[in-house]
Parts: sequence; structure tokens; C-alpha cells
Amino acid sequence: MGYEVEAPKYVRLAQTLQGRIEDGTYPPGTRVPSENQLVQAFGMSRPTVVRALELLKRDGWLESRQGYGTIVRGRPAGVEERERRGRDVLTRDESQTGGRLVEVAEVPVPARVASALGLPRRAKALMRRLLVEEDGEAVELVSSYFPAGLVGGTDLASTEVLESGTRAHLETRKKVRFDHVTERVSARLPEAAERELLDLPDGVPVLSVLVIACDASGQALQVSDVLLPADRQELEDTYRLN
Repeated sequence: MGYEVEAPKYVRLAQTLQGRIEDGTYPPGTRVPSENQLVQAFGMSRPTVVRALELLKRDGWLESRQGYGTIVRGRPAGVEERERRGRDVLTRDESQTGGRLVEVAEVPVPARVASALGLPRRAKALMRRLLVEEDGEAVELVSSYFPAGLVGGTDLASTEVLESGTRAHLETRKKVRFDHVTERVSARLPEAAERELLDLPDGVPVLSVLVIACDASGQALQVSDVLLPADRQELEDTYRLN
């Protein structure tokens, strides 16, 4: 069984407020409730409320306007980009993707993948590893892991490319339903095999986007580790100066 540490109160409050922005409760251009109102509504301390608001401002959901209060900016463009990567992993047709399927095997899963899948450390799971190339250059290495209970009756263990995305394949064959995706972004040095496949010089790190796709109950159906060469990424953010 994997264990997750509960997020701090200010993070949970920020997630709740973000949800209200996304569902239209707080439309773009309107003011969010005051700090006093949020303290009373959620029963949290003022420092917790202030940290939650600052987190949403930092991430582009809110902005402060002098003499007017805290205003909803709406959904930041960067969120769409991150979600697009998760959708691509689940919907990518391997037969139509530039690159190649480099490995299909039952392997010991990395610790953070095991945690996401609810598996004990050093447990094994089926992995499909796809190298994505553009103009002959490796741009992504996607290692997707699947719980053993989802593999039977599917083509996931086949070394032939799938002619649909893994989401469509599993929903059709296993009658499961994908509901939501969580992404965790980190940076690390690649392992030797990863470095070779991505054609990276020694010492060049990779960005890792761990895509955790779950059903409505929160059970992980697929966990994909998307590795991006750090020397080939251009990250851009826009923010306001108050």
C-alpha cells in the first residue's frame, strides 16, 4: 500500500478556491471574498488564508489590484500546457507517433511509481517504454506502468505498437473509466539507459513529469514517467509586477 502525506491546510484551501474559479463560482474579473470572509467561511486562521491566496497569486489564478482587492484572473495558460501533456500520454496512438517502442516488460517499478500505484517497494508491474522523436531527435521518453490486474485481456503486454491510446484501449477492453489526472514535476539526472536513449551528454538532467491517471475512486489505472531533456526545453512564464 502506498501512503500519501496530507497537504498542508493552506494548500487544501488554495485547491478549493481554485476549484471555485474553474467551476465559475468566482468568475474572471470579480473579487474573491475578503480574508475575513474566508477565515469565517473555512474556519482557518488568517495566516493560512493569506498563504493560500499568495499561492494562487504566484500561480497566476489571482492578482492584487490596489484599492480594489484580490481579483480573479482565470485559468493560467500554463495549466493548459501541463494538462495537454497528460492527455497526450493517455491518447497517443503509438502507431502514429514519431519514434519507436523500445521496451515492453515486467519490471521492478521505481519507488514513486510504486507509491502512486499502491504497490509495495520493489514490486513489479508491466512497463511500456516509448521513445518519441521529432526530426530525428529524441524529445521524450515515456515509461508507462500498469497494475497487473489491468493487463490480462489487453494488448498492453504485446511488443507490437497499439493502434489507439492506452486510455481508449483499457476503457474498451477492461470497462474501466479514466476520471482525472495528477501530475508531479521534478528534475533529476537520468539513468544510464535513459541517457543513452535520449542521447544526452553526461551531467545533463531531465525533467520528469509523473502522470498519474485514476478512476473516480482515486485508484491509479496508469502511471507514466515522461522524461524531457532539460537542455531541449524552453520554459516560459508570464507574471505581473505589482
